[in-house]
Amino acid sequence: VKWEQRKLGEISKRVRNNDGRMNLPLLTISARYGWMTQQSRFSASIAGREKKNYTLLEKHQLSYNHGNSKVAIYGTVYELTNYDEALVPKVYHSFSLTPENSSKFIESYFHTKKLDAQLRKFIASTARMDGLLNISFDDFMKVKLFAPEQCEQSKISRIINLIEKLITLQQRKLEQLKQLKKAMLQQLFVSKNSKQPVLRFKNFDSDWRQHSLEDISAKTYSGLTGKSKDDFGHGKARYITYLNVHNNEVAVSDGVEQIEVDSKQNKVLKGDLLFTISSEVPSEVALNSVWSSEAGTDIYLNSFCFGIRPKSNYVNSFFLTYYLRSPQMRKLIYPLAQGISRFNISKRSILALKINTPVLPEQISICKVLMHIDNLITYQQNKLTQLTTLKRYLLQKLFI
Repeated sequence: VKWEQRKLGEISKRVRNNDGRMNLPLLTISARYGWMTQQSRFSASIAGREKKNYTLLEKHQLSYNHGNSKVAIYGTVYELTNYDEALVPKVYHSFSLTPENSSKFIESYFHTKKLDAQLRKFIASTARMDGLLNISFDDFMKVKLFAPEQCEQSKISRIINLIEKLITLQQRKLEQLKQLKKAMLQQLFVSKNSKQPVLRFKNFDSDWRQHSLEDISAKTYSGLTGKSKDDFGHGKARYITYLNVHNNEVAVSDGVEQIEVDSKQNKVLKGDLLFTISSEVPSEVALNSVWSSEAGTDIYLNSFCFGIRPKSNYVNSFFLTYYLRSPQMRKLIYPLAQGISRFNISKRSILALKINTPVLPEQISICKVLMHIDNLITYQQNKLTQLTTLKRYLLQKLFI
């Protein structure tokens, strides 16, 4: 059966006002996450005196949040599913559908972005003072869409619901692994005034020994020098980018860019520890990463970082990169940042840091656990990416 073109107003009815019950959940729409309580999104209720004018929305009814965002430039539509009833902002365009139409189908239709071109035409001007797009309810109801019979709408809705449930479960798995890693970083390393960590492996009971970072470094070196913009983007050598160091405890081998071979530059070797020296916020200054790849012989470091070559007979580089990224060490590092609009840290300050290390076998045991968790996080993140890609594909192929 062919899909029929309808105006949204032909298959829906406006929902407005409330019955005076002010003890219902107060909700708001996030373009990325859908319905959220105002408490969870803003850490407080933002309704204020306007609460008495909120709209009473019932389960399976929908609202169009015509607020502009990076995720949804022309606003977004969500069906109410997690509550039987809730109060939602009056400024939302709220509506219910006729019985033969699926709320999930309509919500998903808007998420395909296929209706954005029509929404753009109805928007009278740029955002209003309250951040909402100038689109009236009557104009919103003029949006035209293609809809199949109820049976096909229901099947499409079930498919989208299933993939969204899988995505939610995958997000939970990923978050649990990240929380596990955070807990391990706190418990496998010693705090400032301790000589032993909270959690230890069997057969290790000796106190950790304190050194300065300089004491256990065989060499320190700077990043690229004497280069102009014309020197980048070509050549047989590679340099490790700032973001590669900033974003990863273990730098990734493909986070490099081309540059010409230059014998005057310092080469990065496997096991070298790399540090950023500048950041927009003090909490991100001196983020570190370890270079683990043996690919290529002419590997340099970007000019906004510097490198340390640890003494391998004293410390394992992978242990060191995890240790320096632990909450305990980050609390000691970021107060060392200096600046106003941009924050910097000196190489001298980092080398003077006092760190505690156990015997090498214990360092290796700690590394193995954390690297295993990292591998699980990467695996689960890849699965999440696959699921979100699949959802985007289905949204494009299941709708006209």
